[in-house]
Amino acid sequence: MTLVFKRSIIIAGHKTSVHIEEEFWKSVKEIAAERNMTAMQLVGEIDAKRQHANLSSAIRLFVLGVYRDRTDLAKDRNAEPEVLQDRS
Repeated sequence: MTLVFKRSIIIAGHKTSVHIEEEFWKSVKEIAAERNMTAMQLVGEIDAKRQHANLSSAIRLFVLGVYRDRTDLAKDRNAEPEVLQDRS
């Protein structure tokens, strides 16, 4: 069972809250650390760029997108190199 936690946060000087699963929140903190920023700074960026009305959903979709991009990149790195054919 995955628990959803309410987190009170401040974005651009405004207090708000998000309801987000612990696993997603851990991912936000990990991604923020990789980018040398705080979780609040990252959430602020997500908020500024979001196209969804719900911030909690925007955070989940952001995390999903980061991990999908990493998976796609890993697949590209492991792809078989194309064999060059001699056309002479």
